[in-house]
Amino acid sequence: MARKPETDPLETEDDPVIEADIESFPASDPPGWIPARIGPPVPIPAKDLPTKRDQEVAMHDIRIDLPSNVRGTAIGLLQARLADAVDLATQAKQAHWNVKGPSFIALHELFDQVATTVHEHADMIAARITTLGGTAEGTARVAAKQSTLKEYPLDIVDGRAHVFALADALASFGEKVRRNIDEAVEAGDQGTADLFTEVSRSIDKTLWFVEAHGQAKA
Repeated sequence: MARKPETDPLETEDDPVIEADIESFPASDPPGWIPARIGPPVPIPAKDLPTKRDQEVAMHDIRIDLPSNVRGTAIGLLQARLADAVDLATQAKQAHWNVKGPSFIALHELFDQVATTVHEHADMIAARITTLGGTAEGTARVAAKQSTLKEYPLDIVDGRAHVFALADALASFGEKVRRNIDEAVEAGDQGTADLFTEVSRSIDKTLWFVEAHGQAKA
């Protein structure tokens, strides 16, 4: 008499579910699968796996006596603002190129000055990143991907509309820089905190120049 094949217990509908704690795996060695239940491993798409760049900030060996974790934190803060600064400078240029109206000359020149000022800050921030042993990522494509600023409106031409749009962008950038001051101090990098303080004062003054054009009553 033929023997009846046994049912594979791993294929029954009543299999117990095992909740996997993904945090139990070290960040430096993430698993390629999550044991969601008893049975064959469940693959994770390659695009969902953390990359090496997500796991750590690559740094060069330097002689500055800041611990690597402090430098890594500071570089992360600086890189975020570098992307924003590159974006902000191009937004000021967008206003510079396209502004129209009775105040054209004044605003045209002011917006160009804003772009120059912000570009100088981007250069300072990038230099600090490399000083700390990091790699400054400041291309237009990186900025487009990483910037936290809102998109600049491309359909405006009126001078006051550009004033309000650029003032909003400057204020947003300034708020983030101001927050970075405390974060750099908390991380233990007073030098980076000082840089953010310098940028913050300059952006506040630049914002004053821009939004003053929208404060007078018509």
